[in-house]
Amino acid sequence: MLIGEVARHSGVSARMLRHYESLGLVRPTVRTGAGYREYSEEDIRRVFHIESLRSLGLSLREVGRALDEPGFAPSELVEDLIRQTRERIAAETELLTRLRRIGSAGPAGWRDVLQIVALLQGLGSPSPERRQRAALSSGEEAPVPVEALVEAVLSETDPSVAGALRWALARSGGASLPLLARGLEAPVAEVRKRAVRSVAEIPCDEATALLREAVAAKDVVVRRYAALELGARGVADGVPTLIDMIVEEVNDVDAADALSALAGDAALAERITGLLVDGLAGAATGAPARLRLTQALADIPGDPASRALTELADDGDRAVALTAAYILGVRQTR
Repeated sequence: MLIGEVARHSGVSARMLRHYESLGLVRPTVRTGAGYREYSEEDIRRVFHIESLRSLGLSLREVGRALDEPGFAPSELVEDLIRQTRERIAAETELLTRLRRIGSAGPAGWRDVLQIVALLQGLGSPSPERRQRAALSSGEEAPVPVEALVEAVLSETDPSVAGALRWALARSGGASLPLLARGLEAPVAEVRKRAVRSVAEIPCDEATALLREAVAAKDVVVRRYAALELGARGVADGVPTLIDMIVEEVNDVDAADALSALAGDAALAERITGLLVDGLAGAATGAPARLRLTQALADIPGDPASRALTELADDGDRAVALTAAYILGVRQTR
């Protein structure tokens, strides 16, 4: 079979076949009467072997060794090809991610593109100071790649940088909330914590709705952060969690303040009072927790709270009784 026919049947161009011949990879020795080289079946089979090995990423030099050196072991070379392929995929994936983020930011021109690239490089810097500067400068001149900010805030370990990133996300509005919602369900507890703290700093109705979902999460840390922020927003969904925080002495002062803010509504004040009293009566509630619950009643307005304090002034626990009596005295002088 002449070179043109081999090219048609194999899909390898005549030019490449001549290149293989010049390197000694294929050596057709039979000639026609007109002096043209003719490929034997064995030569054609070798061409297909060459193409198969090239498809694995082998160089032509490595292909020659694989075909001609009897002692050539493929295992080491294959492992090296696996490593190279993984490195190449990682680099291409990183490039694809960067391009996608630039595109999602909607740059108006090349100036925006360059500024977004600079921001992405800053966020990926090993220097906390540079990451913080990048977060604080985001959105000043170019559109913000929100996905990059979310990824950064969910992985950031430096408290100062994390605060700057949450501030940057808050400035971007609700665009980050779908991504942060995924963070709330992440398998790593620290990521869930960072996600809920970020949502808490975004002042919009969509963020409040997400916090109302988060207050029912399995992760107790997520529930607590959500409850505190909902209390600050005047939303009562987290009241049971706030009372649990007082009982467990976890940010109990903040929890009591949140309950006090919510108790501005008379109906809600009565509900909060009832839950605090239920906590005081709980068989598993220890003396220190009962004292904290009594103290929490101090800033709950209304007659129900006053009646509860009057009863507590006769409590068998002297510390609770004295605290309740003192609070009653203060309330009566207001």
